[in-house]
Amino acid sequence: MSARVDSAAVARSPALSESKSNPVIAVTSGEPAGIGPDICLALARRNFPAGIVVLGDRELLESRARQLHLSLRISDPAAGATPDSIACLHVPLASACKAGSLDRRNARYVISLLDRAVAGCEAGEFAALVTAPVHKGVINDGGIPFVGHTEYLAECTGTDRVVMMLVGGGLRVALATTHLALKDVARALTREGLERTLRILCAELTRRFGISSPRILVAGLNPHGGEGGYFGTEEIELIGPVLEKLRAEGFRLTGPLPADTLFVPARLESADCVLAMYHDQGLPVLKYASFGKGINVTLGLPMIRTSVDHGTALELAGTGRADPESLFVAVQAAIDMALTAARAPS
Repeated sequence: MSARVDSAAVARSPALSESKSNPVIAVTSGEPAGIGPDICLALARRNFPAGIVVLGDRELLESRARQLHLSLRISDPAAGATPDSIACLHVPLASACKAGSLDRRNARYVISLLDRAVAGCEAGEFAALVTAPVHKGVINDGGIPFVGHTEYLAECTGTDRVVMMLVGGGLRVALATTHLALKDVARALTREGLERTLRILCAELTRRFGISSPRILVAGLNPHGGEGGYFGTEEIELIGPVLEKLRAEGFRLTGPLPADTLFVPARLESADCVLAMYHDQGLPVLKYASFGKGINVTLGLPMIRTSVDHGTALELAGTGRADPESLFVAVQAAIDMALTAARAPS
């Protein structure tokens, strides 16, 4: 699917060096015709406690800055960033880009941004990866099979199972299945898969977020939690037995709970995270609580990865109306996780 970048060569590159007190965060600028370049340019507004390197085409970023009437410099990563500049690791476009106009010829460029960032994380050049939005349709139109960032990064790193978790509005919501048609969800859920998801989720909440004994609310699959088997038996035959097994090992798991009454304040106050069985079971609640300020975190990778919780918004590209707040939150979360990892005992 990708032509991977040699991480050994990256390790020899003269880019910014990482330290435990001042990590370097890679930010991929995403679909060039979308708002990714716009919100990456907005990073110059914030003073983050880390080095920030934007991966993208330098001329594209300079052109978009002019279009947005921004007075800032696009500098080389080795020079570092100042309040009026963005450090850019140049990855060339395949074809000239106009804001709002998709071009499948740039599909490989979008993938190249990810490949270069992954190689940098693997080589220790970057402490974390933050991704601006990509357009799945145009990547596939460009001849590259692509389901989403989460699945692609898992394949790139040889990780056989990852967990998608969104954070925002005071909530953490993880998913047992991700980008699947609803008709395929029940078949995709297995005891083994659910157990592995919960083990990854609990381990990563400790490792990445510093929660020593995470408390997880686990949703059922069916309406009213299956109503004792009348609306489905997954709670009885699959979810319940997995939770019982893990609780016997000391995991703090509550459920399976009917999803329609899971997200009430009294329950959420006593939990660190919710595990939903499928994408649209949990994420509408989180996005209602945090839209524009929520983020996506991929758990289980050998690197830290966060992302915005929105799409490419082609109609806003180049207009100055794109809200960068989700990217700001994603960058700060990546920094926090990198610092937590640095403080953890080796």
